[in-house]
Amino acid sequence: MSPLFRGAVYGISAAAIWGGMYVVSDVVLRTIPPFTLLTIRLLIAVVILGIAARRSGAALPDRRSLTSILSIGFIGFGISLGAQFVGTDFSTAVNGALITSASPAFILLFASLVLREQLTARRIAAVLLATAGVIVIVDLAQIDFGSDYFVGNLALALAALTWGLYSVLVRRASSRVDTLMFSFLAPIGGLALTIPAAVLELNSRPVGSIDVEIILGILYLGVISTAVAMFLWNRAFALVDASVASLFFFAQPLVGTLLGVALLGQEMTANLWVGSLLITLGVLLSLSRPMPAPPKAEAEAAPMP
Repeated sequence: MSPLFRGAVYGISAAAIWGGMYVVSDVVLRTIPPFTLLTIRLLIAVVILGIAARRSGAALPDRRSLTSILSIGFIGFGISLGAQFVGTDFSTAVNGALITSASPAFILLFASLVLREQLTARRIAAVLLATAGVIVIVDLAQIDFGSDYFVGNLALALAALTWGLYSVLVRRASSRVDTLMFSFLAPIGGLALTIPAAVLELNSRPVGSIDVEIILGILYLGVISTAVAMFLWNRAFALVDASVASLFFFAQPLVGTLLGVALLGQEMTANLWVGSLLITLGVLLSLSRPMPAPPKAEAEAAPMP
């Protein structure tokens, strides 16, 4: 099994998990405020991934690498996920779906600037095609970039930007650190921001009544949506060029849309069909390989038409 295929399986699986987590998050967030929930998710992930890393025998990185990993985690788990929570709270779901779909474009940009990956026409076309799919799916009539949602929209843009940077930095760090060890350490960097934010948040937004449904939801978000999905995402970027792996992000809105149809009774409209097809084509285009050029000798010997 090629690294490209394995990376695609890991990345698409991670994004698919995130696409389906919003139903659970919506229920849990009615009881637990966002930064508190994010902190709990990260703590659960640290415990699960720490046990897994210990059992795998993965070695701790040196001090310089450790500092780098914690900094990357601060960007991805602290700033990016924190900004996403703020943006969701102060903006609209439609705005969020559209703005965060810019993450693959930022990954493409940072892959070129940080990793010196080549921005081929094929990779750019794949991102544009999948982005067009998201735009087709989203009801643009509900988009509101007015002043009432300025703070939320700005936070969502920051989330998309920093998630792009985080993903590219994962690709760079993966050459030096085991993916499982990285996935264990990075959330600790995020906790440096989410814990103080949760403490401040709890002063005005206390936790509500906890029941079995909420506990199961927290465990799902912490174990599956954070520990498992983050390891899969990090592993995808360890195996595949960041500019290619960026397209796996689009499985998130695609799965979310299909679950809305299957579980919430939403109608499968023409926009959903067309948007889903464009996203799928964009991902397939990113995974396809260009035809190799003929050897130079053959090219020179080929007869003129």
